Amino acid sequence: MLSAHDVARYFLALTDQDESESISHLKLQKLCYYAQGFHLALYGDALFPEEIEAWQHGPVVPKLWYVYQNYGSGQIPKPDDLDFEIYDSDQRELLNEVYEIYGQFSAWKLRNMTHDEPPWAEAWAKGPNTPISHESMKEYFNTLCI
Repeated sequence: MLSAHDVARYFLALTDQDESESISHLKLQKLCYYAQGFHLALYGDALFPEEIEAWQHGPVVPKLWYVYQNYGSGQIPKPDDLDFEIYDSDQRELLNEVYEIYGQFSAWKLRNMTHDEPPWAEAWAKGPNTPISHESMKEYFNTLCI
């Protein structure tokens, strides 16, 4: 199983910084959330084991937050040493598709989108930093896969 950090590094590796593509911490968190949600819906299990919580600005993987918090709203650099061999073909296909579809949106657009989705909204209603359950994500993302 991949870690959330593996998924984050994959998304960062997809950026073309020569073309002024960039991923901020906020955007990276949302891309990881969407990847987890679609993996749960399509394959029935988690892409990564780390918990996703409902924070003020949408879904957050706390373990990633601690790794990338120093970048603030700035661009996170592309990793130089990513080993693509750790990702199987299904994982690469899923991550590429999530990036193609959701990577085109700004961090704030993604933030607002997640606020309109049941997994974040239901967890947030229980209080800040409430874990977003895999079951709620699977149920919601199944509706997007039809």
